[in-house]
Amino acid sequence: MSKIRTALIIGAGVVGIASAYALARRGIAVTVLDAMPGPAMGASFGNGRQLSYGYTDALASADLLRKIPRLALGRDPAFRIYPAFDLASIRWKLQFLANCTERKFRKNSLASLQLARKSRNAMAALLQRHEIEFGHRTAGKMLLFGNAQSFARGCEIMNMKVSNQERQMALSPDVAREIEPALNAAGSTFAGVIYAPTEETGNAAVFSENLADILHREYGTSFRYDARVCKIATDSESARVILDSGEELTADLAIVCSGAAAGKLLRKTKVNTPIYPMKGYSFIAPATAASPEVSITDVARKLVFTRIGDEMLIAGLADLGDDSSIVRPDRMADLIASARASLPEAADYDATRNHWSGLRPMTPNSLPVIARPSATLAINAGHGMLGWTLAMGSGEQLAELICES
Repeated sequence: MSKIRTALIIGAGVVGIASAYALARRGIAVTVLDAMPGPAMGASFGNGRQLSYGYTDALASADLLRKIPRLALGRDPAFRIYPAFDLASIRWKLQFLANCTERKFRKNSLASLQLARKSRNAMAALLQRHEIEFGHRTAGKMLLFGNAQSFARGCEIMNMKVSNQERQMALSPDVAREIEPALNAAGSTFAGVIYAPTEETGNAAVFSENLADILHREYGTSFRYDARVCKIATDSESARVILDSGEELTADLAIVCSGAAAGKLLRKTKVNTPIYPMKGYSFIAPATAASPEVSITDVARKLVFTRIGDEMLIAGLADLGDDSSIVRPDRMADLIASARASLPEAADYDATRNHWSGLRPMTPNSLPVIARPSATLAINAGHGMLGWTLAMGSGEQLAELICES
């Protein structure tokens, strides 16, 4: 393959921005395109703000397989499966079911863990080179398990990671409350906690905005917003990206980093990439005297509580197959009610704002697609719930694939 000198990145979310940084740092002239008015205005905007480098569990598992009939009937307010019968969704669901075994769960989770470590190292290296303000801190992370059975399963998964040099520990409820007194006000009892003291937090949207500024100012990266890509045309020498305005842009390489929209765009180029939307929700509320400092994940309710400054961001729900980014009032009400039930004093729930929903780009094995299907086309998409966590590492892996091939 000839040396890549210019690249068009489609998608200015945190993955696209991280990819631009990895390539620009290697001397490639990058232009980033996005349909929105600015960076990180899609799934990157309202995510849980947790850099969960050690919490990389694949969604597909034997545990989930047993729950699918209940989920399909809408009996779990935290997780819903919406019916869809088009060929792409049927193919995705069959591939997902094939990953619902213990062997594949472990394989996929450990592969994600390795990419997360690469991401942690890449983030540390970035912050040594550039000062970037995004509310970054080492907050630690606790997973709360509601019963003995789920806690025992959580400990099995923890031991798998500990044996792979990840720092996590199982805590009794009393010890967990000593570390995080906010758990004294938990709305229900919990059987145990998995604690990772070195996990981090930060605002992905602010990070993306500030890194984009550095890219433009110090690396000459160009950004085109309100630029909706409708088609990619490639040959052996170059890639052409056609906007809905009719404008055509040309570069040595086109890179698709457009999250949940990536699958449809790539199918137009005859590249079938199994990416399917899973809608999530979040809101912000003022912190209180009983707000946690440690990041909290309520495993059963699929909730995350993250404190940044004087605010709490609470995110959750998993609506598989809902491809609309519109906030559904009933689902937002479910999220707020679930948060109140979990940690009733963690935030001022009467003053919620920034009600948000976004589409997580899920793959059947929960691993992002980082690939180069042709000399002039590459992909970095499908990060699911871990886009913020895996962005820097997947950007590096993409750059290695492009520059070393």
